[in-house]
Amino acid sequence: MLDMRMRDSEGLKELVSGAKFVHVLGAGINPEKPANTAISDLSERGWNPVPVHPRDAGASIVGFPIRPRIEDGVLPEVVVLFLAPERAREAVKSLMVTNYDSPALVWFQHGSEDTIAEDWLDEGGWNYVKNDCVVRFVQRHDLNRESEEIPWFKQVQSDDGSGCSVWSVHEFREDSEKSPTELEWIGDLRELEFSKSSIPNYIRSLRNEGESLEECARRLAN
Repeated sequence: MLDMRMRDSEGLKELVSGAKFVHVLGAGINPEKPANTAISDLSERGWNPVPVHPRDAGASIVGFPIRPRIEDGVLPEVVVLFLAPERAREAVKSLMVTNYDSPALVWFQHGSEDTIAEDWLDEGGWNYVKNDCVVRFVQRHDLNRESEEIPWFKQVQSDDGSGCSVWSVHEFREDSEKSPTELEWIGDLRELEFSKSSIPNYIRSLRNEGESLEECARRLAN
């Protein structure tokens, strides 16, 4: 079996530096949690962190919207796990099944390591890191990059009892609180373009001739 574990190396630096988007699983609104502060730390160095937290989805961390899951149709570049080992294993399983032909770099934060998940990654030829912190890694090597300044969008149920939905647009790094009504979809412009979910599909179908997807999404929010 191949050993796909990556150590601190030039190759790892290139992989991390080359990624624009970093999915951070376990990043919720609790500011005392390391996953929450990782969003700030990574964004300050130019990455677009993608916080993923089912319970806190719909809110944001320093202007980056929290998703309930990794969006189907979007190919993750780096996936950082701030999860208990059992949940990390399930996350790796889901990731490998959904994106088997496009391996992401999987980063086990301290305490999330799981030997079964590591075996799967070895067998599948997926690179992974353990016994290191992604934030400490980029700080140690003074890594920086340019942010992708794109808007993000959210759809929630209306609070007037009509059963209608409310579609909103948010500028890059614009904070938003979690809605008291049900979250129907949340994501940035990239996810809106590539997601296989029904709402992004519907939004894309409403584009007028000669209209960009961003222009369409902004028009629908007015």
